[in-house]
Amino acid sequence: MGTGDQKPTLRRELRRRTPVTPPASAPSLASLFAGTSAATVGDEADPTPTILVVCTGNICRSPLAELLLRERLAPLGVRVHSAGTGALVGRGMARESQRVAREHGIDPAHAAAHRARALTDDMVTRADLTLTMTTDHRTDVIGRAPSALRRVFTVREFAALAAAPADLPPVDATQSARARLAAAVAGIAAQRGSVVAAPGDEDVFDPYGRSPAEYDESARELVPALDEVVRVVRAALESPAGAAG
Repeated sequence: MGTGDQKPTLRRELRRRTPVTPPASAPSLASLFAGTSAATVGDEADPTPTILVVCTGNICRSPLAELLLRERLAPLGVRVHSAGTGALVGRGMARESQRVAREHGIDPAHAAAHRARALTDDMVTRADLTLTMTTDHRTDVIGRAPSALRRVFTVREFAALAAAPADLPPVDATQSARARLAAAVAGIAAQRGSVVAAPGDEDVFDPYGRSPAEYDESARELVPALDEVVRVVRAALESPAGAAG
């Protein structure tokens, strides 16, 4: 949510800097990440991998992403939470966002329980991965914690980088869950520079105060990107023998 975001007048897909022939199927992530060394962050005594999702008001896009990621990553013990750069603190999730969440299989009680909260520097510092809804949000987050630069992405940027062909070492099953996620995120960050976007292509449209159809449109931009996030995290954290790719 954010009254300042504007809906793009023309929606274009992310474009590669150098055209490549797309693979016949999505690249396998079972053999991607470990070996890309990256330190875990935040409280090293806390073993729980943490994902932070950020939008403006924390009542539309980021809570929807939080609920969807939490539902799908729960078996892996991942902590997912959300916050807003201009949060309407204490407000519940927008009614239409709750409806979209229900339509994607989220327990209505979980959607109804959400309360908006303000983003803090500490949240960014402690997160192993921060996903924002727009490039402006990304700039705000990095400004709060410049050291987190390589752990902060717009959600659509992360998805595009994850889909880019990569040739990285296999998962190191001897590492902790947080270290494996950190290595995965570092591997994705290393893909930066191979994908560029026209203005607005990295953003998820803000439907706040708009029609139900526009909430659906926003979800159509968001949900496929979350699919890629889930694919990457599962690849990093699933069984020691490897991960689904």
